[in-house]
Amino acid sequence: MESSGSLENVDSRVPELNINEEERSDEIKKEEELSVEQIFAKKEVPSWKKQLTIRAFVVSFVLSVMFSFIVMKLNLTVGIIPSLNVSAGLLGFFFVKTWTKLLERSGLLKQPFTRQENTVIQTCVVAASGIAFSGGFGSYLFAMSERVVKQSEKTQDGLEYKNPELGWIIGFLFVVSFLGLFSLVPLRKIMIVDFKLTYPSGTATAHLINSFHTPEGAKLAKKQVRELGKFLSFSFLWSFFQWFFTATDDCGFQKFPTFGLKAFEYKFYFDFSATYVGVGMICPHIVNVSVLIGGILSWGIMLPLIETRKGHWYTDLDPDSMQGLKGYTVFIAIALILGDGLYSFAKVLTQTMADLHKKIRNRKAMPLPVSEHSSPVTKTLSYDDQCRTQLFLKDQIPTWLAIGGYIAIASVSTATLPHIFHQLKWYHIIVIYTFAPVLAFCNAFGCGLTDWSLASTYGKLAIFTIGAWAGASHGGVLAGLAACGVMMNIVSTASDLMQDFKTGYMTLASPRSMFVSQGIGTAMGCVISPCVFWIFYKAFPDLGMQSSEYPAPFASIYYNMAKLGVEGFSALPKECLKLCYAFFAAAILINIIRDALGKKRSWFIPLPMAMAIPFFLGSYFAIDMCIGSLILYIWQKRNKAGADAFAPAVASGLICGDGIWALPSSILALAGIKPPICMKFLSRSLNSKVDGYLGS
Repeated sequence: MESSGSLENVDSRVPELNINEEERSDEIKKEEELSVEQIFAKKEVPSWKKQLTIRAFVVSFVLSVMFSFIVMKLNLTVGIIPSLNVSAGLLGFFFVKTWTKLLERSGLLKQPFTRQENTVIQTCVVAASGIAFSGGFGSYLFAMSERVVKQSEKTQDGLEYKNPELGWIIGFLFVVSFLGLFSLVPLRKIMIVDFKLTYPSGTATAHLINSFHTPEGAKLAKKQVRELGKFLSFSFLWSFFQWFFTATDDCGFQKFPTFGLKAFEYKFYFDFSATYVGVGMICPHIVNVSVLIGGILSWGIMLPLIETRKGHWYTDLDPDSMQGLKGYTVFIAIALILGDGLYSFAKVLTQTMADLHKKIRNRKAMPLPVSEHSSPVTKTLSYDDQCRTQLFLKDQIPTWLAIGGYIAIASVSTATLPHIFHQLKWYHIIVIYTFAPVLAFCNAFGCGLTDWSLASTYGKLAIFTIGAWAGASHGGVLAGLAACGVMMNIVSTASDLMQDFKTGYMTLASPRSMFVSQGIGTAMGCVISPCVFWIFYKAFPDLGMQSSEYPAPFASIYYNMAKLGVEGFSALPKECLKLCYAFFAAAILINIIRDALGKKRSWFIPLPMAMAIPFFLGSYFAIDMCIGSLILYIWQKRNKAGADAFAPAVASGLICGDGIWALPSSILALAGIKPPICMKFLSRSLNSKVDGYLGS
């Protein structure tokens, strides 16, 4: 799951490595000096068909189910999703290596496990679990549901919504998720070979997989898997133990008033979540601190001040009403998101266009251009680059297949989507599909330069443009949300594929095997993710409610964003517009200051996108994440080599164990089995009243 250097967007995935770009590039240079391909020179590279093995896809399916539960749980809780590339590559290596060792001992092994097959597994798993994010189960898709719509509206009559159903969700994902695979395939050589785009996440994943298949790397991988398994077991058992104390709402360790009952009232407490501690260990320190600063600013300062204006600014005391306190938190969060997103969009687009112009100019000036079918061997290419370029250009994906596939799927999608969303007209879809390849290229190119994917920003652009075009009287809110899903899936999948092509390029995996594994993984995700979401949806009747264990915060934010785009500022509570202007400008100003100071001096400037998250949810998960960040910081101070080697595995274990518990807890909820104990905390005065009542 590719990501930005900090946050792809507030509802996005964060990088899997806790190192900055300079450190990462230095490590890549050192690796290149060692000539990776000379180490693997004696190992035969299997054909693209042999890279696609049955065992690879069996392992991919199992891991895809596990990671889909993890991503879905994070989607429906805080919306911060760490990259699981390391976990996918590591567990894929472990499972297949164990499989092949057993077969080797029994004399039945026909094909050894290669780094190319490992790349296929990682690609397939990330593609499948990525649908749990781009499918909008915690954002635009669930934002259409009755639960979310009724929370955001004053009147409950004549509301337009579309409740989730397994059939139409799977159909929707199948007709929109594959377009991104075909949109940029003809440009793969230009992006990877000619322009030599870095794609830091794809490059880092490739180095990880390459290292696994060396003797030293295999030993380290075994130790990493052991640590991952140890903390996965601990996290799972800890979640199981906590379940016994959650008989009703507001019970259990998750409601522990760590800093006192008054702080708990304003959502400042440690909720003993292994998942958030693990996420904090993977996220860069600035992300965790930014989230905490956002929590202090919102629930510690701003909301108590707004409460003093009760009766003047607002009169609705319903905690779920958008005309009460919740309206201020949601719309100010939207202002921060839009301000940061607009700045990031302008910055990355400007950088993309400038760098694209430079690379095209340099390419024209090259005395020996690289042809489509040549095997370039020039003085400027290292031995590794020669091997990689030769194999990358060997197995071509026909251009006619890419263009024909895009047109065919777009035609089917244009005919199908208006039947799923009658508010979204065929001409809306044609306009989206006309501009989508250009936007997908801009996003993939920018991601190759900066590791910053703006898929959700392009989705928000579709919300406002299509929603306003459709109009309030013709279901503009739902049309905008549906258009967001169409655009976001295309742009996100195209960027994913280019990352995978870069990983495949550096592991000598065939572009054809990458394309096929991405396609199979996408197909898996189109079925697995809706089924996983359906389990959550049926198991937890309060899913999407702010007081729920799974509040799905971005569903409400996306709905109100679409409503704002269609109805204008009339959707805002009193005086909220002025606050939104201030926070929108502040987000842009903070980003300008960060860029002006540079990477080395901007480490103490918070990220506006990360600050926006606790406005809606509170600071409890920020405290968990900061504890994870503190653990990593102390570990790095005491043993930096050990922390760099094992911290991602430990964090992944904490996240995976708690995420896996979501499946048995959902089954228990569906079966009507409730925990036996309620552990609740009361003030001394209230406890005295309860004792007196029980005594009487």
